[in-house]
Amino acid sequence: MKKQTILWIMLSFLGLSSTSKIIAQDWPNLEKYKNANAELPAPSEGENRVVFMGNSITEMWKDIHPEFFKDRPYVNRGIGGQTTPQMLLRFRQDVIDLKPKVVVILAGTNDIAGNTGPMTLEQIHDNILSMVELAETNGICPIVCSVLPAYDYPWRPGLEPNIKIPKFNSMLKAMATAKGVMYLDYFSEMTDDRNGLPSELTTDEVHVTKAGYDIMEKMVKEAIDKALKSK
Repeated sequence: MKKQTILWIMLSFLGLSSTSKIIAQDWPNLEKYKNANAELPAPSEGENRVVFMGNSITEMWKDIHPEFFKDRPYVNRGIGGQTTPQMLLRFRQDVIDLKPKVVVILAGTNDIAGNTGPMTLEQIHDNILSMVELAETNGICPIVCSVLPAYDYPWRPGLEPNIKIPKFNSMLKAMATAKGVMYLDYFSEMTDDRNGLPSELTTDEVHVTKAGYDIMEKMVKEAIDKALKSK
């Protein structure tokens, strides 16, 4: 009886009780592409599959310009709002298990926005580095993309991403150089004099219009072709 009382007190302290239910949370959103991954056939012989790993900028790409993904072996695995720790947790399921030859990693802006809590630039860097190392260990060529310009975050104003993003991109570029992997510098091609996105490329300072994706498509296609030639 004494042991049961102690257990009840401990559960109460933790905010639980014998009648409460612990609701499991799919924090990395592994369910998002679970069925799509299961239905995706293995790459055919000679297929140069490419997985795009990212957040809403990647996810919305296939909605705003689906033609880019049509008739190409490109697999979009973006999830809106995600941060790098979430992507790292789903990297095996949503990238490695799909057996691509190349993965395009575009991540970090939501970390700077604090979507899943405080993150230092070093922590974001290390999560992307871990994705790069996982890719290389599994014979996948990683393309590390710069974070796109953002003057401010409409959902969390005042965090100065126009200052933090250029600093973080310099860290990504140095990491890519040290690892001998490709760095794709969207930022330099898309920034304005505020270190933000020009009005024609965005509607909210963060997400990209069709004109913005046109720039990105040309750049990433060239990077993918170059990566495939190096394999």
